[in-house]
Amino acid sequence: MDDQLKATPAEKWIINPLNNFISKSTTGGIILFLAAVVAVFLANSPLKDWYHHIWEHKIGLTINDELYLNYTIHHWVNDGLMAIFFFVVGLELKREIIGGELSQPKKAMLPIVAAIGGMVFPALIYTLFNFGTDSAHGWGIPMATDIAFALGVLYLLGDRIPATLKIFLTALAIVDDLGAVLVIAFFYTASINFIALGIGLGVLLFLFVCSRFGIRNILFYAIIGIAGVWLPFLLSGVHATIAAVLVAFVIPAGSRIDENLFISKIKTRLNQFKELDPTDSPVLSEDQLHVLQDMRKLSKDAMSPLHRLEHGLHPFVSFIIMPVFALANAGVTFSSGIIESAASNVTLGVVFGLLAGKVIGVYGVSALLIKMKLASLPDGLTSKSLFGVGFLASIGFTMSLFVTNLAFHNPEHELQAKLGIFAASLIGGILGYVLLVKKKKISINS
Repeated sequence: MDDQLKATPAEKWIINPLNNFISKSTTGGIILFLAAVVAVFLANSPLKDWYHHIWEHKIGLTINDELYLNYTIHHWVNDGLMAIFFFVVGLELKREIIGGELSQPKKAMLPIVAAIGGMVFPALIYTLFNFGTDSAHGWGIPMATDIAFALGVLYLLGDRIPATLKIFLTALAIVDDLGAVLVIAFFYTASINFIALGIGLGVLLFLFVCSRFGIRNILFYAIIGIAGVWLPFLLSGVHATIAAVLVAFVIPAGSRIDENLFISKIKTRLNQFKELDPTDSPVLSEDQLHVLQDMRKLSKDAMSPLHRLEHGLHPFVSFIIMPVFALANAGVTFSSGIIESAASNVTLGVVFGLLAGKVIGVYGVSALLIKMKLASLPDGLTSKSLFGVGFLASIGFTMSLFVTNLAFHNPEHELQAKLGIFAASLIGGILGYVLLVKKKKISINS
């Protein structure tokens, strides 16, 4: 017992259980789901007018009696807070491309092609339902997969599924996110102020040069990135979240010291600490503190700014940004005409785009590549598990809601799209879980 850390009552009963809850992979999805439920409840309660009105309050900056950046709370959530979400997406993309599943062409080919298929077919199916109508611009809505919800379902299955399945879905979703970012940049951007855009791109180039010269201070990138890239993009008409992804790609991804040197130096510091005379008191000596500070600096140098940012921002994104986004965007008020809305071309296009389009794109395209010997099925995966992943990919909650806000300015179309997103995400999640929980194996190659 003496070798173990002694937890205080606060740590034992409050801090440690809270940390364990937060660290679980399913927790972010659970919080996001609860926030969406609360939003729907408020939008259909006696507080519905207050709920819808609160997001329309404007917040701006006054300088010398001039009002600047005067946007609604809803706008700040979608262009401000969600920029941090997209920044983390950009960090994940860069990490995967440099040293993850997307760094090896042979391993990356299947999830990349599956993700592309999972974007193209949903868009085509939606277009079939809405071609030639004023709702045709919503084709990007069913293209994206919500990684938090999809992985949440996978982690509910625990050890009943192989780790390769989680890796495959994660890689697929990362590519899917990149596709969504490109779609937003090229197809859901308003009129462009090229002067503001040029300033943003110029500052981005400056940050890239700073990264190449070895500047690693996170605060430096935060201040310059927000003031010099995000703000000009916001004013340019190009969606501000694109700036966040671009800034993420210039964040340094290399560490100051490699693994072997880190291990050697840490061992040296541990031996130094061990040789120091113990103080026999709760207070450490100056020499002990000096050694510990060296170890802390070594640990910091062993982690790249990219890893530190990604690790540090994930809790904030999962437990603050995503729930606030769901509260601001998931509130659908069900009126007497809900049946008509559910049968609209927009709703049907989103439902079939997500459910059928994702399955055809992810499972169908993957199976075709494997049959043609152009790619191989990852170890531990079967045809049936791949089919289940296709349904999990149809959970399009967060990104689909985000694109809905960009695609439509007609409240009726927004309502119809959200109904389709909710229905398809719920059905896809349930079907994916049921398919993956079964043990029977069917091989594509058989």
